[in-house]
Amino acid sequence: MADLFDKIGGFTQAKEAMALGIYPYFRALSVSEGTTAIFEGKEVVMIGSNNYLGLTTDERVRRASIEAIERYGTSVTGSRFLNGTLELHLELDRRLAKFVGKEAALVFPTGYQTNVGTITALVQKGDYVIIDKDDHASIVDGCLMCRGELKRFRHNDLSSLEDVLRKLPAEAGKLVVVDGVYSMGGDLAPLPELVEICKRFGARIMVDDAHGIGVTGGGRGTAAHFGLTDDVDLIMGTFSKSFASIGGFIAGSADVIHYVQHHARSLIFSAALPAGNAAAALKALDIMETEPQHVERLWANANYMRQGLVEQGYDIGKSNTPIIPIMLRDDYRTVLAWHALIEEGVYTNPVLPPGVPSGSSLLRTSYTATHEREHLDRALRAFKVVGERLDLTQTSNELAKTQSEFSA
Repeated sequence: MADLFDKIGGFTQAKEAMALGIYPYFRALSVSEGTTAIFEGKEVVMIGSNNYLGLTTDERVRRASIEAIERYGTSVTGSRFLNGTLELHLELDRRLAKFVGKEAALVFPTGYQTNVGTITALVQKGDYVIIDKDDHASIVDGCLMCRGELKRFRHNDLSSLEDVLRKLPAEAGKLVVVDGVYSMGGDLAPLPELVEICKRFGARIMVDDAHGIGVTGGGRGTAAHFGLTDDVDLIMGTFSKSFASIGGFIAGSADVIHYVQHHARSLIFSAALPAGNAAAALKALDIMETEPQHVERLWANANYMRQGLVEQGYDIGKSNTPIIPIMLRDDYRTVLAWHALIEEGVYTNPVLPPGVPSGSSLLRTSYTATHEREHLDRALRAFKVVGERLDLTQTSNELAKTQSEFSA
């Protein structure tokens, strides 16, 4: 007779890495979220954070959170459906809708719950949900939990999306879900073409802009970047990146948001966002609306690092945002490179399958508005040392050949 726990004995990879001293996950930072961090007693330049605008250390954001806790306490102890809605939540709903250019918005406790709740509320039996193969795991989980049928298309491949939509019943409801900015590759979704295809096949389109809000379109997201705010049906965002908090939201037409509000189980059956987190997100929104220099500095820093890494011979894939992957495509070399960079005083994120497809392992780096040039130069020096030591970089001809092979 099989035992449910039989599978546990076969899971040995993590323990093997621990024994070698190169296990990179669940290791504590004693100080984090600034431009530098303390990792196991060592100061490192932090280029592994999603703190794009650097607002987690902004005194105004911290003070807003503290004052909200002093007024409302540390928890609302209930769902927004019942006793958990505060005026702070309603203000955030209204302000976010205006910020991204939609009629209405709805705040969830987390970004994960936003995607799961929205997709399961809207996609019912007989409907189809169609997603990019590189979409975030929360989108995939929402699709698996919904009662509709899941279809996938190749990453940013327009002909693949057309092929999928062409085979679906014309009378069926269809929702296409894409990331605005892809969290591992750092590339943008081709929204103009995606919108055109969706309109042609009668599909609705939802953009997960967790890594786009506060970054692209002057901070208002990927739809704004392309001038397509009115053409995108739903815009999703999170607070755990540019908003220096935690939580998420979905924005769209008033009728659709009203429907989601009354059918999203991850909203109805979960405690609402605590006041301190809501207040931090509101203050971050104030800063985004009135101080565009933060977004400008973020992009200046990202472009500086992109140029420096390419000049050193690193393969950064198709990144065109402040997320810049170092494509190593080998699990062991990726972990070794992560460890070597820590030794040189730089913190990155090693991403292995299933976080990326097999053969696509990478070091994920990302940059913030608060990085000073000395931080970036320190990181580039470390990349140079580690790249030469582990033979990670390529000549321009080798790099062009590699990128051509993997884009084919």
